[in-house]
Amino acid sequence: MTKGPFVAMSVATVVLGTALGSLALELRAQGYEQYVESVSTFSVLMYITAALVVMTWVRDGRPHSN
Repeated sequence: MTKGPFVAMSVATVVLGTALGSLALELRAQGYEQYVESVSTFSVLMYITAALVVMTWVRDGRPHSN
């Protein structure tokens, strides 16, 4: 498989994770503490998803043995 879909997916999820992390910081600064934990958790989940996409890309590039 080509690396295009893997790179696009991992970049998109990292950008989303960064945006959500920034939103969590802004929510905390504005006093919306009840939403900070949920947004932060989703932000971390996006970084984990990006790492799993990269891991899948690396594993897909390895030769297959049957």
